Amino acid sequence: MSLVALEGIRFFAHHGYYEEEHVLGGEFVLDVYVSTETKMAFKLDDLYFKEDNVEFKAGVNYETLYLFCQAEIKKPAKLLETIAHRIVERIKAHFDNVSGVKVRVKKIAPPLGGRVDCAFVEVSEGKI
Repeated sequence: MSLVALEGIRFFAHHGYYEEEHVLGGEFVLDVYVSTETKMAFKLDDLYFKEDNVEFKAGVNYETLYLFCQAEIKKPAKLLETIAHRIVERIKAHFDNVSGVKVRVKKIAPPLGGRVDCAFVEVSEGKI
């Protein structure tokens, strides 16, 4: 089993439980970890292969992971949990060769009335 990951994906977005967070926006940092088998990708040096004219995924494309995060962070949400679960579900629906997914969504400097580096939610499904 192998781990394909993206760490420190940065976005500016308008998420939060309070209305002012939706107006002002803030910085979010995402980390994505996907557990998958990579032997076929290694042997072929490719992410895809065909068998009987049917295309199969041999690996996990981290550009696709980034694009999923980008698309989901653009959708309005009150909770970090919502964003993280949407990304996990999207990855699981797209890649049939994953055994586990973990997504961490951090909100940098959340408006809590004092100095806080970040707040985060981490969601995982399957074996990482």
